[in-house]
Amino acid sequence: MKKYLLLFVLIACCWQAEAQPHSLVKSWETDSVFRTPESVLYDAKANILYVSNMDPDHPGLGSIGKLSPDGKTATADWVKGLTSPKGMGIYRNMLYVAELTDVAVIDIEKATIVKRIPVEGAAFLNDISIDKKGTVYVSDSRTLKIHRIEKGIVGTLVANLQGPNGLLAVGDDLLVLDKGSLIRITAGGQVGSVATGMDPTTDGVEEVRNNEYIVSGWNGVLYYIGADGNRQTLLDTRPAKINSADIGYDPKRRMVYVPTFFSNKVVAYELK
Repeated sequence: MKKYLLLFVLIACCWQAEAQPHSLVKSWETDSVFRTPESVLYDAKANILYVSNMDPDHPGLGSIGKLSPDGKTATADWVKGLTSPKGMGIYRNMLYVAELTDVAVIDIEKATIVKRIPVEGAAFLNDISIDKKGTVYVSDSRTLKIHRIEKGIVGTLVANLQGPNGLLAVGDDLLVLDKGSLIRITAGGQVGSVATGMDPTTDGVEEVRNNEYIVSGWNGVLYYIGADGNRQTLLDTRPAKINSADIGYDPKRRMVYVPTFFSNKVVAYELK
């Protein structure tokens, strides 16, 4: 009987530990050194953060900044000369950046824009994700399309969405934030729902473990999406009017990096 009682206690403890909600603990924030930071991308190879300075009031004067993972060292304008840079992705030492109608390609070692890939008919390219084969996916939040770029050739993956923004390539699938919903597009083109009911300004998505994600809403809210599709609100800065645009994530440190857009800061939170 004691063995069964002990087993029951262990199971109950494990269930309670698993049932505990996740939380975010603020680690640091930068000064207001960036200019409308829209996206943060963690580069594990270089152990650095890239920050896109959208600077929408000055076309052609946007830039990509660099930031140390502890927030102590910032270079606001590492690469200049971009127009409303937003989402970013890395493939083979090249940083791909969504501008308004083009995808800019930056040689990371040379800190130079080496080319631009125009997307015909684009109006407001927003986020980028790149799969393991080097296929680049980019969302257009105004034409309501997801484009696919393979070996420099641009095509349309899916159209007629509600308001696509954040993208995340996971294996052969592509996750898409579409105006408050997280959907999954398989390699075969099937579209399925992962989670719904979020703030309609859903912006960035990062995977924290298999089938579990953190999602940001530009209005100022972060969610944890469980494997069952249930959502938990981790952070809500909407009352304070502090935005949370396209987040970055460092899985080793379990650190979430939040660009605050109009507040011109990056804020780091440890995921518990």
